[in-house]
Amino acid sequence: MADPDLRADGATPPGADANAPEFSLQSVYLKDCSFETPKGPRIEGPWNPQIGLDLNMASEAVSPETREVVLTVSITAKLGEVTAFLVEVKQAGLFGVRNLDEEEHRRAVAAIAPSILFPYARATVANLVSQGGFPQLLLPPVNFDALYTRSVAEAAVRQQAQIPPS
Repeated sequence: MADPDLRADGATPPGADANAPEFSLQSVYLKDCSFETPKGPRIEGPWNPQIGLDLNMASEAVSPETREVVLTVSITAKLGEVTAFLVEVKQAGLFGVRNLDEEEHRRAVAAIAPSILFPYARATVANLVSQGGFPQLLLPPVNFDALYTRSVAEAAVRQQAQIPPS
């Protein structure tokens, strides 16, 4: 049975608190992806690649109460000096954001949203790699909340280092 408090149009249901904090997923989509295998089937030797993984997140306001969050996953697989494949996936989502204070808003966009998007990006990477003729690559889980907490702590240390003692 459908939840009477959830509305597809994002409007506040009758009787709900219009001032309640809200962070909701509105849609998920693949914004961009690429797969390159420079040597193709000419890769020789045992398959034991060095995997380089890079994660980036970007966010922009689409409307006053909607943010687009894009999680970019870039992977390079090398056998020695030979690049076996390169993968880049930009997994995006639209999120409804209302009535959050500044810290809640930052955490929602920088930690919660990427945590929601990552499984989609992970599946796309696995499919692209296996369709490219390589053994399936399953990315390990990522704790985006811990990454966010660490980046906030590092920013605080940098800011304190710039402020002269009083």
